[in-house]
Amino acid sequence: MSSARLHSSIFHPTLRKLQCQDVAIEAHNLMYPVFLVDDDEAVQPIPSMPGVARYGITTLLTHLEPLVAKGLQSILLFGVVHKMPKDSIGSGADCATNPVIRALPRLRTAFPDLLIACDVCLCPYTDHGHCGVLTGDGLIDNGPSIKRIAEIALAYAQAGAHIVAPSDMMDNRIHAIKEALRGSNLENRCSVLSYSVKFASGFYGPFRDAAKSAPAFGDRKCYQLPPGSKGIAKRAAKRDVEEGADMLMVKPGMAYLDIVKQVKDDYPELPLFIYQVSGEYSMLLNAGKIGAFDLKTVLWEVLVGMRRAGADCIISYFTPLVLDWLKE
Repeated sequence: MSSARLHSSIFHPTLRKLQCQDVAIEAHNLMYPVFLVDDDEAVQPIPSMPGVARYGITTLLTHLEPLVAKGLQSILLFGVVHKMPKDSIGSGADCATNPVIRALPRLRTAFPDLLIACDVCLCPYTDHGHCGVLTGDGLIDNGPSIKRIAEIALAYAQAGAHIVAPSDMMDNRIHAIKEALRGSNLENRCSVLSYSVKFASGFYGPFRDAAKSAPAFGDRKCYQLPPGSKGIAKRAAKRDVEEGADMLMVKPGMAYLDIVKQVKDDYPELPLFIYQVSGEYSMLLNAGKIGAFDLKTVLWEVLVGMRRAGADCIISYFTPLVLDWLKE
């Protein structure tokens, strides 16, 4: 009956730490998502995400400098356009004046050791707000969509991105991106982080406000995954692995830890990211502000839970706060 007695294994702080395998949270386990606008001097607070703002390239450099000094290892860039016209194929996503393409060389120069990932999608740049090119009757046209996604990913890689991260959820876009990178001799200089298992979630609400990317009509349920699905989540990850994805992602986070474990169990050899999305951020932050719980205690519990489920890296708007905690 000795195996049924647990207290002798956890009575000391160091013993408790020894019971927590593979849940350490260090700077390299965090990726900081940032919104980049086409006004170089802008700082635009996002009301639905207190403490988060959209930045222009000049103000982003200023914002990142102290974070890099504290140990920030990686960022995920999202372009947001106000001045640039939008059209049906997202032409602004890879044009020379796109804020992400303009920012990448400056970021690489300013922070040579910072790992820079770029979200790849059409929705911020299309007049219809969907993640792909549409047919005449408003449905996703997969062939032209993955052609555009690959063109955008290649443009970001050529501008200096270390990682391109397609979030569009089109079929076969990983193969198309890999072919484009290979054709330009960039395959060994730019990784592909696939939003492999991205669910159609209500937790994205604040992000769509932040990125100005809500669809003009309909929704994204025909290409993002149903929240209750396990089987198609498994198929989505398998598809992207077979097409050559270097890293995988599950999005959102807290409500899908079973899927994180499923993906990690299936592909332990690939780094797995989890996106703690905008709704999760705002929910936890606001609950902490009204005194429902201690934010530090609960956020740390959530992050540890994500690591325990199998995530190697957590994409989180809380990254600056956690970096401060890691210095304590």
